[in-house]
Amino acid sequence: MSLRLHVFPPSPRAFKVMAAANHLGLTWESRLVHLFQGDQDQPAYIALNPNRRMPTLWDDGFVLWEANAILQYLAAKAPASGLGPASVREQAEVNRWQFWDLAHWEPAVSVLLNENLKKPIVMGQAPNPEEVAKGEAAFQVCAAILEAHLAEHAFVACDRLTVADFSLGAFLNHNAGYPLVPYPALRRWLEALQRLPAWRDTRAQCLPSAAAAA
Repeated sequence: MSLRLHVFPPSPRAFKVMAAANHLGLTWESRLVHLFQGDQDQPAYIALNPNRRMPTLWDDGFVLWEANAILQYLAAKAPASGLGPASVREQAEVNRWQFWDLAHWEPAVSVLLNENLKKPIVMGQAPNPEEVAKGEAAFQVCAAILEAHLAEHAFVACDRLTVADFSLGAFLNHNAGYPLVPYPALRRWLEALQRLPAWRDTRAQCLPSAAAAA
């Protein structure tokens, strides 16, 4: 098996590439990078990803890191799927939302993910109310932009399911106290993603028991 994904399944960044690989029907092998046990700091892994982060793709000797870059690479391996762009303008549209994900969406949603999940579950600490308030405010700004777009489009880019949907949707898998009620179009889009067989299968792969066995 030539395709490997080095992942920490609880992470949304891991989920997005795993779900895309599953949706595309690719044959791939999972390699666990347990972030809480320091696997990312081991010399063998640093040789693959000097950022000491995950996910990292290994494909017959070709190494690629950065989750959104991996998504585009995976989609390009199955062009008939439509998950990747089919023209220069579609490429620009997908890029726009994936860049927006990194610059705006991920920083906003990560605050609530850190405060409401990582702190209490991993670190045994209570959420900081001031940080939670900041996170909710940041989420509202980004969610309003996404809501306005999804009110007129079924999916994020190209009016069909693309890697941009995987980029943005993965962070909403966790119940991190995101204030989703005011955003019906966003909720409709998220529910459509969650109905995808590959999305459901990947969520099962990301359960703690599955992660421990990976």
